[in-house]
Amino acid sequence: MKQFYVITNRHKDPELLVTNRIKKYIEERGGNCTIQVKEPSPRREESYTDSAWLPDETECMLVLGGDGTMLQAARDTVEKQIPILGINMGTVGYLAEIELPGIESALDRLLNDDYMLEERMMLIGTVKKEGAEPEEDYALNDIAITRSGSLQIIKYSIYVNDLFLYSYSADGVMVATPTGSTGYNLSAGGPIVEPKAKLLLITPICPHTLNTRSIVLGADDRITIEINAGREGEILEVEANFDGSHKVTLRTGDRIEIRQSEKKTNIIKLSNVSFLEVLHKKMNEK
Repeated sequence: MKQFYVITNRHKDPELLVTNRIKKYIEERGGNCTIQVKEPSPRREESYTDSAWLPDETECMLVLGGDGTMLQAARDTVEKQIPILGINMGTVGYLAEIELPGIESALDRLLNDDYMLEERMMLIGTVKKEGAEPEEDYALNDIAITRSGSLQIIKYSIYVNDLFLYSYSADGVMVATPTGSTGYNLSAGGPIVEPKAKLLLITPICPHTLNTRSIVLGADDRITIEINAGREGEILEVEANFDGSHKVTLRTGDRIEIRQSEKKTNIIKLSNVSFLEVLHKKMNEK
């Protein structure tokens, strides 16, 4: 690899010290490095970058930040399908593999084509509203339907491959990938899944019942979530959140169809440490 594109979350590297350190190291060894800085903004849904900004010859994206920065970078550049390596400048990092002391050794391996690629499945969500064109977006971790505004209870129905599954009330519901199983899904009480697995998870968020659990489905299944009316026919308004950033407003009667995307995220792996070893370390961190 010689052509690198660096995406930096300036919240994590305010003086660009690490960013410029990487650029200098790459260029001193004959590589090319383009930098894209995500400036601090109160709007979480703003993109870090755009597929059109990446030079055609880009071979690798280096993402400086945490897992959230990697998730948004993966969504923003999904059309390019360029391998991503995360450099962890956050706290808990399952996606961002490289820590600050190991940057130079990691760059040496990339420059010498000494790495592995791990393919991760993504989701595509299609929002369907009466009288409007369908709206689509991607997610690497999850698509979560959550309440908007007041502390209302969401009533929704779940369909799998057009067959009715169940209806219930909760604070929300999410569909997660194996990669996303250690994110919001885990916080909501969902199972942890090996990230290379091919499956879909449906996990309710604070369900108002005692017997609701996550459901594991095949990767090729198609999940539809319909927003039902509230008490006495009240119109409910909720949000569909794609990886916790981009959001779309849904109202009673609207649907979102979620399925496996043909697009994948290719994560660069430099370590032979297994997911279970990483999980063990994270679970024992104080």
